[in-house]
Parts: sequence; structure tokens; C-alpha cells
Amino acid sequence: MAELFVEQAKQYAETRPSYPQELFEFIASKTPSRDLVWDAGTGSGQAARSLAGIYKNVIGTDTSLKQLEFAPKLPNVRYQQTPPVMSMGELEQTVSTQSSVDLVAIAQAMHWFNLPSFYQQVKWVLKKPHGVIAAWCYTIPEVNDSVDSVFNPFYSIDSDPYWEPQRKLVDNKYMSIDFPFEPIEGTDNTGPFKFVTEKMMGLDEYFTYIRSWSAYQTAKTKGVELLRDDVIESFKRAWNEDGHHQKVVKFPVYLKIGKVGNV
Repeated sequence: MAELFVEQAKQYAETRPSYPQELFEFIASKTPSRDLVWDAGTGSGQAARSLAGIYKNVIGTDTSLKQLEFAPKLPNVRYQQTPPVMSMGELEQTVSTQSSVDLVAIAQAMHWFNLPSFYQQVKWVLKKPHGVIAAWCYTIPEVNDSVDSVFNPFYSIDSDPYWEPQRKLVDNKYMSIDFPFEPIEGTDNTGPFKFVTEKMMGLDEYFTYIRSWSAYQTAKTKGVELLRDDVIESFKRAWNEDGHHQKVVKFPVYLKIGKVGNV
């Protein structure tokens, strides 16, 4: 999947939302120690920045070198390009040794993974029995009734043929994703638990966010421009209706979280 994001890596880094501090505080409250995090599928480091403020060391891995170029350079974060499939030997060399990681974090990426293989690696690197895996996704942006009434059919009809099948896992808020881990203390299930992140955007930035979609890139390679002139005009009318050029855009975030147990 990394090749879908190469063309718009800069757009992705600039327009994708950060995640709410409440999300990271909740996750951190469930990890008994805070020494080492594996941020798998780190992309351009949206989650790594926040994790680095809580945990002693963060290892961010991604298959896309282009995306990693836009990740924030921090003293306690090490970025590493990895192949789409890693052997256990490569995992040990690239990430860490067996039973040494406090948290495996996956932000807006787990739906792309080969889950059986990935979960085997997660269970190998996490500390037993309280090592935590936390995977979250954000769904479609919410602006206001006028803008959303244009966006919703654009997303569900116009762009739908160009999304990979895995996108349905995000649309379903990770409720149907396989997640073979134990509930953490204080919960009786592994979620999803809802949070909300907000980003201030103008219309141009909103369009740039849309252009950062893998579906937009896929459509483009097929000769289809999703943001046609008539679509842009519809968005402009809705966006400018209230006279405010900058708007708060809300992204619902859904978290799956569990502990490894004694595997």
C-alpha cells in the first residue's frame, strides 16, 4: 500500500489530523512501564511525536521511505524503513528483542496489515503479560450540515470504487477487525473506544486532505479526477455559506486496545 501514498506524502504530512492528547493519556495509563514503544506503520510520524512525549524511546517503522522523510526528527525517536513482510530475525534486528516492548501502537494503519503475521510479531515483542497493543483509526471528517451534505455522497458514491477493500474496516470503526487480545484493566472489552480530534482548516487545506487519500491517487492513475469543477463549486458554496473561511473539522477516532497476556 505504501506506493499509493508516495505521490502525496507531503500533502499527507501537512493535512492529516494529529490525535487528541486524551487518547495517548488513556493508552499510557494502561501500560505499567513506559520504556519502549513500537509505532508500526508510523507514516509521517503523527503519533510518534505524541508518544515521544510520554515514553522513553519510540521506534517508528514504515514501508514508505518517502513518508518517513516527513516525520518529525526527535531525539528519542528512531525511524526505520521495513519490508512489507518481516521475518522474526528482521523484527529483532529492526525493532527489538523478545518480550521487551511496552506498547505497540498503530495509528490509521492496521487495516493495511497482514494481521495473522503482524499479531504473531506483536505477541513476540510485547512484555508478558501486561504489554499493550493499541490500534486506532479516524473516520470521515465532520464540518457542518452544509459541507457534510456535499462530502457524504462524494465519499460514499464518487470515491467508493477507488478505495481498497480494507477501507471498510475503517468505515466500520474497527468493530469488525480481528483483535485476539485480552481486555486491559478497567474494561470488559477491547473497544472500539471513541475519541475526537479537531483540526482548523480552510477550504484549500480541506481539498488537500482529500487529495492525500489513497482513493484519490488510485482514481488519478485511472484517469479520473474526483474533484471535478462541479464538485469543487458545490464544496465552495457549502463552505462559504456561513461566511467563515476557517472551520473546525472534527475527526472521530476509534481505539482498539488490549494486553498480550501470557502467550
